Amino acid sequence: MNGKTMIRRLLIIALPVIVALAIPAAPAAAQTPNLGQDFLWGVGSAGFQSEGSSPDSNWLRYSNSGRVHDPVGTSVDFRHRYAEDITNAKQMGVKVYRISVEWARIQPEPGVWDQRELEYYDRVMHYILLSGMRPMITLDHWVYPGWAVDRGGWNNPKMVRDWLTNAKKVVDRYARFDPIWITVNEPIVYTYLKELSFGGIAPQNVPLMLDQLVRAHRTIYDYIHGRQPGAWVSSNSAYLPTVQPVLDAMFLDRIKDKQDFVGIDYYYSVSATDLNTYNAATEEYWKASTSADGLYYALRYYDRKFPGKPLYIVENGMPTENGAPRPDGYRRADQLRDAAYWLARAKADGMNVVGYNYWSITDNYEWGSYTPRFGLYQVDVTTDPALLRRPTAAVAAYRDVIANGGVRSDYRPTRPAQFCSLVDAPTSCSQPVR
Repeated sequence: MNGKTMIRRLLIIALPVIVALAIPAAPAAAQTPNLGQDFLWGVGSAGFQSEGSSPDSNWLRYSNSGRVHDPVGTSVDFRHRYAEDITNAKQMGVKVYRISVEWARIQPEPGVWDQRELEYYDRVMHYILLSGMRPMITLDHWVYPGWAVDRGGWNNPKMVRDWLTNAKKVVDRYARFDPIWITVNEPIVYTYLKELSFGGIAPQNVPLMLDQLVRAHRTIYDYIHGRQPGAWVSSNSAYLPTVQPVLDAMFLDRIKDKQDFVGIDYYYSVSATDLNTYNAATEEYWKASTSADGLYYALRYYDRKFPGKPLYIVENGMPTENGAPRPDGYRRADQLRDAAYWLARAKADGMNVVGYNYWSITDNYEWGSYTPRFGLYQVDVTTDPALLRRPTAAVAAYRDVIANGGVRSDYRPTRPAQFCSLVDAPTSCSQPVR
């Protein structure tokens, strides 16, 4: 390599940094604004991940296949301890409690509805309402009945017909509770990282599955609005730094006229000086960087894509390895407060941020393993038969954040914004926030 070529290549590599340094960063607010009393603070959970007593389903089969680290077993037994978890959420001041109504649980055979399990969900909905919270119901959090597996699952072009039969049953029964609705949880992750990787669909049928999920969402969106005027309906997207526009083209762009808010799941960050997010791909989630300022960039990306549309962080949280301190030293309570700070900054900068769910209320089954811990309440599923809920320091932190409508006016994040963030490249590097 000659000298001119070396200089040319170094300039190409350095260009993003030069641009970032040349453009002034947005100044930090003198005071952190309040998010207001109408802001929706929530917590999240999902049926298969938390309920235990799991009926036959695609995921029970994956769990028992020997291909995962842990079988699901009892999980945290939300099926029988829901009152405790909902009460814990109430005591934090939470306004929204997210659950999923499991298709495999309520329809054990084609055309057969399990009244006992439907009545269980009735009790859960009533308890959420009596506790002063609004349900957020997920219709599909990656789990479908064993009989649907035997029919081919999403390889079967008629799967969407069966899916809609179940979804309409759930809507008819629970629209009276005025829930917020999530139709399909993280459809791109569902398709590629779950069904495809576990063999639930054949590679050539990936487009078929996505087409059916789009049809499912669009159809049930209209159905919900016919049963629940003024409903809020969406599908939450897993935000993946640098590649989100490509992923949105597969699903979100195809349902953009059928969403009442933009649902966003944000966990991991990446920057020019920190590429540790690759650890999430190896399922060592606790090693992946989770800089909270990435929330701001994810919100800004969708604010520009859908100007004025309400933005709701449906999932955000921080994993540890079995509750141990993270390698980067980031603590759950600090991450939660930092997240609240960046939500407030986004709203102050004109983004229509309306809600935030912490994932999750308790530790739970992380799709093949109990090692990653996301819970506000720690539960040692594999070692504690009593399944005791033990509050982390983040419980008190969240209670304080909710009570005050955000963090203190003089709060500053415990971690500085990343240098040359690539969460929404290139603009998150060239137009940084500080």
